[in-house]
Amino acid sequence: MIRYSRRLMILIFCSCFIRSGSLVFAQMTNTIHPDLVNKVWSARWITSPDITGREYGVYLFRKTFVVDSSATRFIVHVSADNRYKLFVNERYVCNGPARGDLLKWYFESVDIAPYLKKGKNCITAVVWNFSDLRPLAQVSGITGFILQGNGETERVINTDSSWRVTRDLSYAPLPVNLNQYYVTGPGERFDCARHPWNWMQSEYDDARWSRVKKLEHGTPVLSFREWGGVSEHVLYTREIPLMEEHTQRFSSIRRADLAGITDQFLEGGRSVTIPAHTTATILFDQSHLTNAYPVLKFSGGKNSELSLTYAESLVDEKGEKGNRNDIDRKHIIGNKDIIIADGGDYRTFSTLWWRTFRYVEMTVETHDEPLSLQEFSSVFTGYPFVERATFACDDSLLSRIWNVGWRTQRLCAGETYFDCPYYEQLQYVGDTRIQALVSSYVSGDTRLMRSAIASIHDSRLPFGITQSRYPSAQTQIIPPFSLLWTAMVHDYWMIDDDANFVRSNIPCIMDVLNWYESKIDSTGMCGRMEWWNFIDWVRDEKWEQGTPPGLHTSHSSIITLQYAYALQKAADLLRTFGFKEESSRYARLAASISTAVYRNCYDVQRGLIADTPEKESFSQHANVLAILTSAIPKAAQARVMEQVVKGKGMAQSSLYFRYYLTEALAKSGLADRYADMLDPWTQMLERGLTTFAEEPDPTRSDCHAWSASPVYYFLSLVCGVQPAAPGFKSVRIEPHPGRLKWINGSMPHRLGMIRVALKKEKGNHLSGEVILPEHLTGTFVWNGHTITLRGGTTRISI
Repeated sequence: MIRYSRRLMILIFCSCFIRSGSLVFAQMTNTIHPDLVNKVWSARWITSPDITGREYGVYLFRKTFVVDSSATRFIVHVSADNRYKLFVNERYVCNGPARGDLLKWYFESVDIAPYLKKGKNCITAVVWNFSDLRPLAQVSGITGFILQGNGETERVINTDSSWRVTRDLSYAPLPVNLNQYYVTGPGERFDCARHPWNWMQSEYDDARWSRVKKLEHGTPVLSFREWGGVSEHVLYTREIPLMEEHTQRFSSIRRADLAGITDQFLEGGRSVTIPAHTTATILFDQSHLTNAYPVLKFSGGKNSELSLTYAESLVDEKGEKGNRNDIDRKHIIGNKDIIIADGGDYRTFSTLWWRTFRYVEMTVETHDEPLSLQEFSSVFTGYPFVERATFACDDSLLSRIWNVGWRTQRLCAGETYFDCPYYEQLQYVGDTRIQALVSSYVSGDTRLMRSAIASIHDSRLPFGITQSRYPSAQTQIIPPFSLLWTAMVHDYWMIDDDANFVRSNIPCIMDVLNWYESKIDSTGMCGRMEWWNFIDWVRDEKWEQGTPPGLHTSHSSIITLQYAYALQKAADLLRTFGFKEESSRYARLAASISTAVYRNCYDVQRGLIADTPEKESFSQHANVLAILTSAIPKAAQARVMEQVVKGKGMAQSSLYFRYYLTEALAKSGLADRYADMLDPWTQMLERGLTTFAEEPDPTRSDCHAWSASPVYYFLSLVCGVQPAAPGFKSVRIEPHPGRLKWINGSMPHRLGMIRVALKKEKGNHLSGEVILPEHLTGTFVWNGHTITLRGGTTRISI
């Protein structure tokens, strides 16, 4: 906390506690008293007595308590609906809970001992419910807060009737209307005059606050033993770490209509005064897209209105983005927050939920008093992935793609993976499968991947398939995404040695595959399909809203082959876990329907698989999947893939489906082409994007991690590092540098780092070295030659 004078103003709602420019973070702990896992908690959910619990509201909870001596450990378990931020003695501790659903409602376990002092202490929480305006990814039951001490000493702070609460009337929602699919929650209108600024201080007089209303006791899942009743929130321990948070500053001020506003203001410590009766507009540029809590500090300017508008990019008069670096003759359209100043000194505002932006436009309208802007910065937030992998080669363009791709991945990962941070923040299976491979390869952290698989598993519907995205307050069904979830479980099985978790997903996998089996008709292919059978954002008149031809009038080779693809993955997985009969049946079924597609849809004249038996349209998608499932005989796969790469006379894959196109490239023996197939990513860099987009321009979202697949393929294909056995218990390294003269790559494995450094010379000679962690073995393959790899350094000269 920054102290300006005896008039201490709390850094309210900021997602960090700042002291001397650094951040102090709470530490999660795995220490949980066994009774708090197996029995009903003594702490109760609490709420405001004056609400139904379903309406919009921001609520402040507080309790003072005494600590007799310095505590070396003081563990508490905390949760809320919808969200909370926890503070101790005015210092920020953490926020949450990690997103789930009512049958799996997470709580955080943190040690607050570093925040305590001998004598009187004050613990406080901001809890909010955005009600019908909440993000679509936010499930909700009823507004509430719960905090449980771990042991007898800590239980002095349990939520009970000793807590006080008040509604913070300074907040009102700002609905967002962008003429786009936007479901990440409202903006915030904050009236400083209605906020109790010193409410976190232990000496604050809360006599006018209400006694809390007590709701049910905290109920962990293992405490349900009798009658089968279910509480409003079934509590589970958090499975992922707390989010990363760190202070960042804007890169530049790109536009300002008031003299004296320069980039020096961005450094902090130099204020800018907006005169009375003035309207001023300032355009801030972060230089790259980010997810962050904006932090604005100001003084004076009673009744002044400060508006903050956030955007990924600016647009021209036609609504086109163009080069993202250009601002001339462009304006901003985006979600916004509004702050009304109360004339007080050293006020600080930060949003309850983070924002996504490259550009922020601040508009200030003063009235009878001048307003002093003291600082404007932000606090980055995201899942704490660490970039442990590296990749370099003789083409610097690939390094730029790596850097932008990794940023894209990072901005699409928080408490869940999400498709895009600005518009949706929803964990879609199609996106998540690619993101999970990227993040696992680069960071070595598979916890979010595991959590995503479990979440989609929990979304399954009574008739057998999963929802397309989860958690979500609204059900959406994209049946092909259930198939991709099956493939995602297979991915995890190969990467992480977590057999019990993988096994727990097998019944759901079988339900998905059996549902699809019921759609096979006399042709041997899947017949008419219900729901939204999204495959890819294809710009072709015969495709409708991402769905291929034939779904409603005929048979789709694409849908049928995607089913075969999932069957093959499942057969491989089930065989290992002892489901030999089911594995064999799925393998036979995959072969049968792949043969049916070839029989019904292969066009002899073009030498390609058509989208339907009528053979009126063709796509890269059908032929990519035909190669991946071996519906096209192995001897013909390279020839077909050559036509796919050219793309003549067929619907084209978008950035998303190029992941599968690359898989087929490798399977058909053309993987060395990959380094020459990165034009879509090059074009995005040329257009000033700092993250990779949902689709080529015109695009809604500038950040979609399904287009970060090159980061994965630089390691898995160009460097050639792949698991050779489930759990990555051995490795196969088969590099495909193509035109590249040298490649250096490293990636984390649970036993240590895998390193590859190779150089191509005349005559297709390859030299260099491979370094494996101790106890890891594998093979190195190049042009038909195989070298055995063991822990340590292996010299390569082929």
